[in-house]
Amino acid sequence: MAIKIVSMAVVDGLGVFLVLAFSASGQPILAVVSVAILIGVNIVYFRRGGLPAKYLVPGLIFLAIFQLFVIGFTVFVSFTNYGFGHNLDKPAAEQQLLTNSVTRVPGSAAYPVSVLSKQSTLYLLATSPSGDALLGSATQPLAPAPDATFDAGKAVSVPGYQTLTLRDLLAQQKAVTNLAVPLSGDVNDGVLKTADGRRAYVYKSSLVFSADGDSVTDSSTGTVYTDNGEGNFEAPDGTKLVPGWKANVGFSNYVTALGSTGQGDIIGVIAWTFVFAFFSVLLSFTLGTFLALVFNDPRMRGRRIYRLVMILPYAFPIFLSGLVWSGMLNTQFGFVNQVLFGGDAIPWLTNPQLARVSTVLVSVWFGFPYFFLVSTGALQAIPEDIQQAAIVDGASPWRLFRHINLPLLLVATSPLLIAAFAYSFNDFSTIFMLTGGGPSNPSSPINAGATDILITVVYKLAFVGGSKDYGLASAFSAIIFMIVSVISIVLFRRTKSLEEIY
Repeated sequence: MAIKIVSMAVVDGLGVFLVLAFSASGQPILAVVSVAILIGVNIVYFRRGGLPAKYLVPGLIFLAIFQLFVIGFTVFVSFTNYGFGHNLDKPAAEQQLLTNSVTRVPGSAAYPVSVLSKQSTLYLLATSPSGDALLGSATQPLAPAPDATFDAGKAVSVPGYQTLTLRDLLAQQKAVTNLAVPLSGDVNDGVLKTADGRRAYVYKSSLVFSADGDSVTDSSTGTVYTDNGEGNFEAPDGTKLVPGWKANVGFSNYVTALGSTGQGDIIGVIAWTFVFAFFSVLLSFTLGTFLALVFNDPRMRGRRIYRLVMILPYAFPIFLSGLVWSGMLNTQFGFVNQVLFGGDAIPWLTNPQLARVSTVLVSVWFGFPYFFLVSTGALQAIPEDIQQAAIVDGASPWRLFRHINLPLLLVATSPLLIAAFAYSFNDFSTIFMLTGGGPSNPSSPINAGATDILITVVYKLAFVGGSKDYGLASAFSAIIFMIVSVISIVLFRRTKSLEEIY
């Protein structure tokens, strides 16, 4: 009981921390869900009985966090414009637009300031022309600081805040000069900025925000930018102000993802993904099963050594082996061309068709040891008397394999084949480490290369280049999830026909 109480105290402490963190970050739904889970966990572990639930609850919680939540969040992001230039909420984006377009107000009064710090956040402690102390940060407008300490008529410190020394100012010079503190809650009133950490001046933006927040006017040109409903202020001529903000865009990302079919890119990527996954699994299973049959023959000597050698490719990390294969298949200096083909410059990784063949063959190199192990175990589990009876009845080795060993082998390996297909469908490591998705296609609207599969296209959209579109990448991820789910369901139903084989 003492161990239970201590353990639950740790769990409850973590749970309360998560609830407070979600509440502070403006995520009430997650806070409520956390409270419900926390109450349920305490009921399960403090009530008598219900032993199975005590073992199932940790697994269910981790399943919910690392699977269901991830899937749900990915689907949620796929309906937004979240990405580069749209990673702020609307108020923060308005503040950023103001900061990016500010200029010093001619003749503005100088505010003596001190730069303070609290929990890694910088604050300006300003002394107004009337002698009052005002404190604010980039996200908190200036507000009176009645408990400020003055030195020679200048506010220099506030209890609970650290006043930066000259050395500290020099160490954080860029952050200090970029600091813009709003004068009030109205962004049109301007901000206070300092260049040296001693004096600050009033800066105002050339952008004037309307009261309802749905439009902004450039005072220098008179151009009016309105909320286009897609996370940007947009002018009549289509010019958009950057940055924008996160907004719900409905099925726009899915339309974009599937809309590139006009150029054939997405159809080509999906088709190649299926081809890559199918042949990777088929050839890996065929080679692994063949080797398992060969080394399962009791007449072969040194079977243990051969089996050890066969599983070596499975023992090395794919990302390291992928780099090794990338070097071995190099057109000019690779081992394959220089040694096996007498110095011929065969473009294994730079010719689109050869690159696809190379990726399939390398994936077979990575995958056949797995099926070798699985098939070896499945073959050894087949009753010997069934095979002996078939041999007595005059079955040839091929008929023995075709009508007895293979059906019984498929009973054990069919679920694993489906899982292997799902893995190959998302085999990011092999493609990325071997070819990086190349050879590249500069004309592709989704930056898809010849060997790119869906998952590597997702990676490029989300993390490669200056325009990182997490919303579009999430839409592709959701499409991949639906494709793999449908294929898995159909194949698992097909495998029921094998249940009658004994």
